[in-house]
Amino acid sequence: MTATFLNNVLDAHGGLSRWKSFDRVDATIVTGGALWAMKGLVQDPNPRRMTVWLREERSSVTRFGDPDWHTEFVPDRIAIVRSNDSVVAERRDPRAAFAGHVMTTPWDPLHRAYFNGYALWTYLTTPFLLAAPGVEVVEMEPWQEGQETWRVLRAQFPKWIATHSQVQIFYFGEDLLLRRHDYNVDVAGGFSAIQLVSDHIEADGIRLPSKRRIYRAGANRRPLLDTLMVSIDISDVHFSRPAAPGRRNRPAFASDPSVPRDAPVREARGLAALASGLALLRHHHAPA
Repeated sequence: MTATFLNNVLDAHGGLSRWKSFDRVDATIVTGGALWAMKGLVQDPNPRRMTVWLREERSSVTRFGDPDWHTEFVPDRIAIVRSNDSVVAERRDPRAAFAGHVMTTPWDPLHRAYFNGYALWTYLTTPFLLAAPGVEVVEMEPWQEGQETWRVLRAQFPKWIATHSQVQIFYFGEDLLLRRHDYNVDVAGGFSAIQLVSDHIEADGIRLPSKRRIYRAGANRRPLLDTLMVSIDISDVHFSRPAAPGRRNRPAFASDPSVPRDAPVREARGLAALASGLALLRHHHAPA
C-alpha cells in the first residue's frame, strides 16, 4: 500500500521515469527568515543560483559572499571556491563542526554553506528522494488540515545521506502534491521544524513548490506562526539531462584524488581569507 501511494505521489510530481532522465536542476533562490540573525548572519534579499545534482548528493550555490565565489557541497566536504576553481576555504567532515550546537550557536560561512548545500539538495530532490536506495518509507495516519485530508509518509534516511535528520515526515494534499515537510534540524540543536510549501510550478515536466516557509513546531504538530524561521522562494527552474560521456560539470570534489588533503590548514587559512574578504564586501551581507 505504501509503495503504491508513493508511486502515485511521484507520478503527480512528474513521474519517476521522467525524473531519472535528468541529472541536474538549476534554480534561482531568494532566502530570508529569522534563523540567520540567530546564527550571527545578515541575510540579504539578492537572488542566487542553486545547482543540485540528482544522481549524487552534491550541490552548489553562486554567488556566496564575493560575486566570484560559489560553494561546492558533498556530504564529507564543503568548500567555498573561486570561479577559477581555486579554494577560498574548505572543511572535511563538515557535520562534525556542528557538535554541541544549539539554535543560537553562531555559524561561520562554512557552517552556512554546508547547511545550504544539504538542505536545498533535500528540497529540490523531494519527493523523488523517497524512492532512493536505503530510504525506508511507511504511511502514517492521515492529517486533517482545515477542510482537507492530507496523506502522510514517514521516511527514515540512511546515515550516508546528509540531511536535516534521519526521520522526516512528508504530507501530501488531495492532489498528491507535497504540502508540508517536518523534521528536526540536527545541526542547530535538533529543534523541530515544520515547513509549509505552496505555489507549485512545473519545470521540464517536473512539479515542485516555489515557496517554502519554515517555522518551529509547537503543540499538536502545529507550526508556531509568530516567527518565520526561514523563507525560500524558488524560480527559473531548469532540469538538465546528462552531459556527453567523458565530460564533467566541475572538478575537485571529495572523491577526486586531485583534492588536497591538508584540510585543517586549508580550512584555517581559508577562513581567515574569507573573513577578510567578507569584511570588504559587507554590502553583499550573508550568503544565501
